[in-house]
Amino acid sequence: MTDYDFVAAFIVGIMGAAHCFGMCGGLMAALSSNSPQKIQVGENLLLKQLKLIFSYNIGRIMSYTIAGALLGGAAASLKGLFNIDHYLIILRIFAGIMMLITGLYLSSIWQGLTKIEKLGSFFWQYLKPVATNLLPIETVSKALIAGMVWGWLPCGLVYSTLTWSVASGSIYNGALIMFAFGLGTMPALLSVGIASRTISNWVQKKQVRLLSGLMVASFGVHTLWVAFNQL
Repeated sequence: MTDYDFVAAFIVGIMGAAHCFGMCGGLMAALSSNSPQKIQVGENLLLKQLKLIFSYNIGRIMSYTIAGALLGGAAASLKGLFNIDHYLIILRIFAGIMMLITGLYLSSIWQGLTKIEKLGSFFWQYLKPVATNLLPIETVSKALIAGMVWGWLPCGLVYSTLTWSVASGSIYNGALIMFAFGLGTMPALLSVGIASRTISNWVQKKQVRLLSGLMVASFGVHTLWVAFNQL
């Protein structure tokens, strides 16, 4: 693993803004639409909205980081247990392929990634009632917990980036890759009100989606190139 992997994961998070709005935009809108009746006397409405949204995103990134650590650690354990030759190289090739698939999805060229998202639906059906019971989210603590729960929402972009965590072969690098990815998704999802609608409209443009997809696909090509050179 190099610094490139962490920077690339961060950029993937940024370029996946259109996907993020589709997956979490509804909840972000709910967090940013607290009515004045729910605000205490002397409390700033915008400040409260920002606290809720920020807390939710912190919780979401915590879940990503935990998932990255678990998968990175599992890969390291398997390597030590079975002592497989070229183990991490094979995983890196898989990660590169997943990035290519993600790039095609983001650019609306091929929607195959949605089939991978369905794999997580089995587990989400048990977490969804917990997430639903947290609504409405009106406190910072509930927003943090909601973020940690919704962080496990089936998401092809997250699954794709998680393959990098597996290929990293360590708890630390796996966690750091997903942390960097989570930070990349923050700018889009921290926006509220008019800013949120403006960004949402911008990232949905065909040219922006195509550019985002091609950039993510280029990371996949680079990952494959590095892996094949290590064989």
